[in-house]
Amino acid sequence: MLLSLMRKHAKSWLIKFLIAIIAIVFIFYFGYSFTSRDGVKVAFVNGEYISGQDYNRAYRNLLQALQREYKSVWSENLIKAFDLENRAFNNLVNEKLVTQEARNLGLDVTEKEIQDRIIAYPAFQFKGRFDEERYQWLLRQNGMKAEVFEAEISHQLLREKVEQFLTTFLPVTDNEVLDQYNHNKQQIKIGYVHFQPEKFKESVELDQSGLGPFFDDRKENYRVPEKIKLAYIVIAPETFKENAVPSEQQITEYFEDNQEMFKQDKEVKARHILFKLSKDISEEEEKKIKEKALSVLKMANEGDDFAALAKEYSEGPTREKGGDLGFFTRGSMVKPFEEAAFKMKKDEISDLVKTSFGYHIIWVEDIREASTKTLDEAKKQITENLTNIVTTDLAHEKGLSLIDQMPYDVDLVKYASEHKMPIKHTDYFSQNENIPGIGNDDKLRQLLFSLEKGDVSELIESKNIFYIIQVADNKPSYLPELDEVRKKVEEDFILHLAQIKAKSTAESFLTQLKEGKNWNELAKKNKLTPKSSDFITRNDVVPDIGYNPGLQEAAFSLNENNKYPEDVLENARGAFVIRWEGKKGIDETKYLEEKEDYRQSLTMARDQMLIGGWLENLKRKAEIKDLRSNGSQ
Repeated sequence: MLLSLMRKHAKSWLIKFLIAIIAIVFIFYFGYSFTSRDGVKVAFVNGEYISGQDYNRAYRNLLQALQREYKSVWSENLIKAFDLENRAFNNLVNEKLVTQEARNLGLDVTEKEIQDRIIAYPAFQFKGRFDEERYQWLLRQNGMKAEVFEAEISHQLLREKVEQFLTTFLPVTDNEVLDQYNHNKQQIKIGYVHFQPEKFKESVELDQSGLGPFFDDRKENYRVPEKIKLAYIVIAPETFKENAVPSEQQITEYFEDNQEMFKQDKEVKARHILFKLSKDISEEEEKKIKEKALSVLKMANEGDDFAALAKEYSEGPTREKGGDLGFFTRGSMVKPFEEAAFKMKKDEISDLVKTSFGYHIIWVEDIREASTKTLDEAKKQITENLTNIVTTDLAHEKGLSLIDQMPYDVDLVKYASEHKMPIKHTDYFSQNENIPGIGNDDKLRQLLFSLEKGDVSELIESKNIFYIIQVADNKPSYLPELDEVRKKVEEDFILHLAQIKAKSTAESFLTQLKEGKNWNELAKKNKLTPKSSDFITRNDVVPDIGYNPGLQEAAFSLNENNKYPEDVLENARGAFVIRWEGKKGIDETKYLEEKEDYRQSLTMARDQMLIGGWLENLKRKAEIKDLRSNGSQ
C-alpha cells in the first residue's frame, strides 16, 4: 500500500518528505549493518579471505557494464538473468588464485610500475602529459577512490606478469606457423552427387509401430518453448509533432551551430565496364582479358554508347544498369578506381584502371564540386532534425510521467484506459520469435523473458519508440505428448526413413565406384547430375552441400591415387558421395606476407588455451569456501 502510494505521488512534497524521513531511519537503524558489510568475509580461497568490499566492487563493475550495454531496456530482472552475483564471485576467486600463484612464483608489482601504467593512460593526460587533477576528477566521476583504482591496476599488472611467465618459454615456431597456414589455405576441388531424401519419400511406408520409439528418442526436438503474451502502451514521438514545430530563430541557431553538417564533399557520377580477374589467374589468361578490355575501350573512345557497351561487356553487378554507379564521394570505392575517377573531367573516359576486382573503363558523367548548403537549402533538413529531437523528448517525458504515476500492482490495460492511452496486445510468442508489433530486438526480448507474469517494465526505448510493457500471461516450456504433435512427428519419421534409404543407395553407389565403375556413367544410370565445387579451403562451405562437419576432413584426406572417401557424407539435406578432382598448395609469396600475422594469431590462441587450462587446474586443487548465505562452491 505504501509503495503504491509512493509511486502514484512520487513528485509531491509529501513523498519527498517521507523519503527524507525514511533515509534518516535507515541511517540510524541500519547504517551500521550496511557499512560494516564491507568488512564481511564472503569467501576463503586457500585460507585467504575475499572481503565484502572487494565483492561489492566487483559486483558494481559488472552491474555498470551491464547497464551500459542494456541502457535503453534496462531492468533489475536482468541481474538475475545474467547471474551477476556468481559472476562477480567467480572473478574474485580467479583473481585471488592468480595472486597466490604469482607469490609462489616470486612475482610482484612495484609502486613505480603502477605509477608508470597510470601515467601512460591517455584518459589521464592533457596535451600529452599526465594531469593529476584530471586523474582525480575522473576517479570521482566514476565513484572510485585512488587506492582502489591503483589496487586494480596492481592486479592487472600481476596477471600480465603471470601470463607472460607461463607463455614466454613456449614460442610458436616457424614450422607451427607453416603447418597452420597450410591447414587453412590449402585448397581442394571435389565432385559430388546428391541423394535427396525427398526423392525416396514415396517409396517408404509409415510404420506406426516405429512411430512411438522414434518420438521417444527425439522428444526434446518437439519441446514447446516458453511463451509469453504482452499488453503494452506505445508512446510514439510522431504523435507529438503538433507541439514540436521549431521557430525560425531555432532553425537559424541550429544552422549556425552545426555548419559541418551542411558541408557537401565533392561527388562524381560515373559508369564503368568491368572485366573480372580471378585471384589465381595465369599471366596468359590475364593478357587475353586485357586485350578484350582494350578493344572495348577503343569502341568507347570512338563514340559507341557507353551504357550499351556496359550492358554487353561488363561483368560487374551494375551491368544491367549500363554500369551506372550514381554519385559517390571519396572513400566509397577501391583506391585505384577512386583516384582515377576524381582526377577526371566531366564526359572523360579513362584508360584501363586495374583494381583487385579486375580491369575497369570509367566514364565520368557528372561532377558536383564541394559546397556548403545555404540556410534555405538546409531548412527542411534542420526542421526535421529539430522536430525529431523535440518529439523524442516529449514522448520520453510522457512515458516517465506514466511510470511515475503508476500504482505498484497495476493492471496496465485499466491504467492505459484511465490515462486515455491506446493499449496493444500480442498473441503468445517464444524467445526465438519476433515481438509482435515491435519487431526483432534481441535485448528487449531477453528482458521480457526475464519478467514474471504481471510484471511491468520500466520505460523502454526500441528503435526510437517508447514502450511500457506488461507480461499479461506466460506458458512454461513443456514436452508434448505424441498425439499433440503426431502430424509433425509422422512427417519427420517418413523423412527419416527416406534419409535411411537415400544413404543406403549412396553407399551402394560408393561401393560400385570403388569397384571401378565410371563416375559419370554410374551417375547417369542412377539419374543423378554430378557437380563440381570451386577450389575450397577447410573453412569454406560448398553451397549445394551446406554445413557438414565431416566434409573437409574427408575431402582433404583424398588425393589423385585415392579419389573416394571411406564413407558417404550425410546431413539434413541428404546423402552425398564425393570424389577428389584437384588440389592447390599455398601461395608462397602470400605466406611470407601473412606469416607474422599468423604467428601472432596462433600465439594468442595458444596463450588463451594455456592460461585457461592453468587457471582451471588451480581451481580444482584449491580449497574454496563460499561464505555467502546462498552460495556453495
